Order: sequence, then C-alpha cells, then structure tokens
Amino acid sequence: MGKVTGFMEYQREVPTEIEPLERIKHWQEFGIPMQEENLQQQAARCMDCGTPFCHVGQLLSGMTTGCPLHNLIPEWNDQVFHGRWREALKRMHKTNNFPEFTGRVCPAPCEGSCTVGLNGSPVTIKNIEKAIVDRGFAEGWIVPEPPMMRTGKKVAVVGSGPAGLACAAQLNKAGHQVTVYERADRIGGLLMYGIPNMKLDKAVVQRRVDLLTAEGITFVTGTEVGKDIVYSELKAAFDATVLCGGATQARDLIVEGRQLQGIHQAMDFLTQNTKSLLDSELQDGLYLSAKDKDVIVIGGGDTGTDCVATAIRHGCRSVKQLEIMPELPMERQPSNAWPEWPKVLKVDYGQQEATRLYEHDPRRYLVSTKRFIGDEHGQVKALLTVQIEWKVDDQGRLVPQEVPGSEEIIPGQMVFLAMGFTGPEAHLLKQCGVEQDERSNVKADFGQQATNVEGIFTAGDMHRGQSLVVWAIHEGRQAAHEVDLYLMGSTELS
Repeated sequence: MGKVTGFMEYQREVPTEIEPLERIKHWQEFGIPMQEENLQQQAARCMDCGTPFCHVGQLLSGMTTGCPLHNLIPEWNDQVFHGRWREALKRMHKTNNFPEFTGRVCPAPCEGSCTVGLNGSPVTIKNIEKAIVDRGFAEGWIVPEPPMMRTGKKVAVVGSGPAGLACAAQLNKAGHQVTVYERADRIGGLLMYGIPNMKLDKAVVQRRVDLLTAEGITFVTGTEVGKDIVYSELKAAFDATVLCGGATQARDLIVEGRQLQGIHQAMDFLTQNTKSLLDSELQDGLYLSAKDKDVIVIGGGDTGTDCVATAIRHGCRSVKQLEIMPELPMERQPSNAWPEWPKVLKVDYGQQEATRLYEHDPRRYLVSTKRFIGDEHGQVKALLTVQIEWKVDDQGRLVPQEVPGSEEIIPGQMVFLAMGFTGPEAHLLKQCGVEQDERSNVKADFGQQATNVEGIFTAGDMHRGQSLVVWAIHEGRQAAHEVDLYLMGSTELS
C-alpha cells in the first residue's frame, strides 16, 4: 500500500501540541494539525504487509488487538498517500460512523497491532483518521444523507452515547423512524459530558448530532426511560427498543471517612465542569471547583487523567494520582508480544501538564487508601495510604498485601474516585424484565444483541461492560443489523 518502501524511508511523526503551560490556560483542543505533505508521508509508512492486523478487532490476553470496527486502514492510508482524500473518507465511513470521535479519544489498538510496529514504530493511524474526517467537514463533503424511503417501523434507542448514536444512524439509514432518549440535557452521553472539552471539543459532538437530526433522527433530551417514561409506553409506541444506557454505576471506595465532604466520583466532577463550561463558561459556579486545593485522584486510567487535567485548569494547588497497580515498563516485555496491546508506560496529556507545572509526575504507584481523614467541619483534609505489593495467594491469585511500615498521610482537600464502573443501573432493566449476567451487564449473545425479552436489544457498555469507544460503535452497528433483520426479515446493514 502507498509507497512500498515508505516504512523504511520515513520515521513516525506525530502532530505537535500547544505547550502544556499555555494550553492549561484554556479548555480548547490543543493538537496542531499536520501539513498535508507530512500526513502523506505518514500514510506512506503503511506497508503492504499481506495480512494486516490493524483491523482484526479481537481479544488477545484479555486486551483488544486491532480495530473492532474492522476499519479499512491500509486502504484509506493508500488513498491519503495518493492525495485522494475524498475517497479515503468514503472508505472510512463504510465501517465507522464517527471517525471524528475515534480519531480524538480512541486509544488506538490498531496502532498496537500495526505490522510496522513489530520491529519499529507503528503507523500514525489515529492521526491520519482524524485528519481525513476533519478535512471532510472542512471541504463540505460530509452532508446529511436522509434515507430515500421509510419502512414505517419505529425504533426507540435508550442512551445517546457512541453505541446509541451508531445504532440510531444505521437504523435510520435502513429507513426506520428512530427516536433516541437521553436523560441529560444534551445528546452525546460520555462523549458530551464524560470527556473534557480539551480532549473532545463539544462542538465536534454537536456537529454530528445536528447532522443526524437533519437525516431524520428524533432526539429527546431530559427524559429518563424507566422514570419519566416507563417501558410499557415504549413497547406500545415502538416496534423495537435498543438499550444503550452505558455502564454508569461507578465503583466506590468504602473505607473509613468515605462520608466526608470533598470526596466525589470522578464522573460527577467531569460532568458538572463540562455542563457549566457549555452553559456559562464556568461563570455560574455550578461545578466542583478544585481551585487552591490539594487534589487527590484515585485511579490511574483515562478518567483519572482527565480529572488531573481539569483540576489543573481550575488552578489547584497540587495534584496527585494514586494507582494501586505497579508502574508499567517503558518497552514491551516478552510476555506481551506483538500484536497484543502494548502494556507500556504512557504519559498522557494530564501527566504532561502536571509534570511541567509541578516539576514531577503526579502518579504514585502501588498505593492503597486505608482511610480518609477529616477536619472538625466534616471536610476531608488528608488520606492515610499504604504501599502494597502484589503476591500470589494459596489459590494462585495475585492479591495486594500491605508493606509494613509504609503508611503515609497525604494532604488533600478534594478527592476524586476514578476507579471505573461496575455495570449498568438496574432499575430500567428490572422494569423491562431483561436478564443480567454475573457481572450485572445486560445478557445477550455477542453479535446478536437480542435480550431474553422479545423486541429488546442492547449494545455498548450496558452489554459488554466498561470498554472502548470503538467497541461501543461496533456494538451499536451490530445491534442495528440485528434489529433491521428482526423487523424486516433481511438486512443490508453491515
């Protein structure tokens, strides 16, 4: 593909970014687009590898290998290399409804399994993807494409995250009348409120929502299915229902002092901040401010990093990120061979900013919180932590054990719990009568998406648990395929 020797001639090059101490002054995206010539050179690095692993979308060792959307990556890299950007966009949209989202927030498992990365640096797939779709919008190539005919069938989609939006887009393409219900005041789910604006500009999300609206999808906000509308009403009004409500039950940390003020779930912090930012540029004060506080983030994943970056933009006095797992190595280990997802140390944007601002990485590894310490007013003021080490117990399981004498008190007047999610909220599922699996997720066969209740399907995190945006879009598309088949007896949706 592309230039046959490109992967030998050109080195991996990623876009430059606004310097950390400058970008923390605002809430805008901070990547600087690359010049077309540089992008074509990067696309030329996509080699004619024969069997590309970048789009296999499978689980190896419990981790995602390649793109679950099965994006035609070598094909659109070839188109970019030859300057055929509009053709590249067409190839991209065949498998991915929202490349402007995945090109910004996906961790790019495609790059982890890139063949060039076997003995060198992988192709910059994610950046090329973003460049293609951004150019498509800039050139006016992406316009509403409502269906030519309507089937007369009606489908309700519950939840407007990436799974719900992808499902709605595909079903609408098939000619069904789709209504998407969202309990928040804006459409987008975690794309809108769970990811900070500097990582995914909300105008980008709204642009796609406006496009879907113009194509004929009806969006209903401020309406929680199961409370504001009960399932029996949906059943009477629609021919099928797709549950895409996400895995929104946050994991808690039940230790002494948890009731103290100043301890919050990370998603509450991020959601309130983005809503206030969109509503009033933070002038309404309706958010959790970290200004002049020592902030502790418990959790080392992407959500924890988003909390670090958000707290810095508030003007926090200090920020620390506590992680119970050990620090990852700088390079792949023999036990983590290609094409598995590379378990290597990543310095994300939040850590970059904290390191520049406070002159040290905010992360502390192998740390467990034993107790929250409060002041006389019931406000958290510190954490009692302990170092741990992972050891194998008598049943062969890795378990954390405290290191004697390693207790430490860490000052903190604001604590954010970013420890992931345990599954979906149950009240709607009980009302519908759908079965849940042992992890509390909606029970449905992967690829078929049908629940035990006739006419109810599911997709995304509500079905598979907390996962990647590409899995959500994949499942949304798969659910649409199955719903169309259920309603019409056949389908042309892929």
